[in-house]
Amino acid sequence: MENKYTNYKAGFATLIGRPNVGKSTLMNLLIGQKIAITSNKPQTTRNKIETVLTTDKGQIVFLDTPGIHKAKNKLGKYMDKVALGTFSDVDVVLWLVEPVTFIGENEKKIIENLKRVKTPIILVINKIDSVKKEDLLPVIEMYRKELDFVEVTMVSAKTGKNKEDLINTIFKYLPYGHPFFDEDTLTDQPIRQIVAEIIREKALHALNEEVPHGIAVVIDRMEEGNKFTQIDATIIAEKDSHKGIIIGKQGAMLKKIGTNARFEIERLLDAKVNLKLWVKIKKDWRDSDFLLKNFGYRDDEK
Repeated sequence: MENKYTNYKAGFATLIGRPNVGKSTLMNLLIGQKIAITSNKPQTTRNKIETVLTTDKGQIVFLDTPGIHKAKNKLGKYMDKVALGTFSDVDVVLWLVEPVTFIGENEKKIIENLKRVKTPIILVINKIDSVKKEDLLPVIEMYRKELDFVEVTMVSAKTGKNKEDLINTIFKYLPYGHPFFDEDTLTDQPIRQIVAEIIREKALHALNEEVPHGIAVVIDRMEEGNKFTQIDATIIAEKDSHKGIIIGKQGAMLKKIGTNARFEIERLLDAKVNLKLWVKIKKDWRDSDFLLKNFGYRDDEK
């Protein structure tokens, strides 16, 4: 006797790639809502983020991972471990690359790791809106010489082109089975974590090139009231000189970050928000095991 899950597919797909290749933008596009933060700076995503796409055909659980790169500190090593550790835990690996005929150091590192992987690998060429169609064939040929892929797909995370084709391709490699999450579930990330990431994104956008990537955001308090939700958060920076830049002249920069973050948080929570921001210095926090765990970068392996 057939039931609603007889022809239903459910499984896990990990998104990997070098920094700034568009993984978070693509994941947000595929699930239809912004969960992972994006910026034009590399290494925006620092944790493995699970998001869920549920359709009539089945359910895909996406793992968006930090960009694989040459680690310079403990945070970098943690991020690489998170990214590389997903290969054997999923049903299909999506390797996102750009449409260029050059294989850089980060791609070479990914190739060496993927050569040991038995999981089906789909090569996803992103940013196809930036090149002519005839320029894509040399890119495909170049990567096919390096690895065996079960599929090669092309997509534009920016415009949404070929979104449905990519989703259908992923479903081909998922097993039949019951869904892992309720159909209204979008992510495993706690709301506090998403709020902290929104604030960090707005800080990265506002600060542009003025402050290096070494900032974190900690939610100190988040309380829902009758009229608004009160959120107190601290932006953590590594150097004394960064504090003044983040705060800005007469507090202008911090106010800009707060205003931009509050607007998006209110849309996320569907509620009025009173957001208060502080700035603290924790020198070299990206090389401190204690502070990394304190700021949410936890290695659960024993």
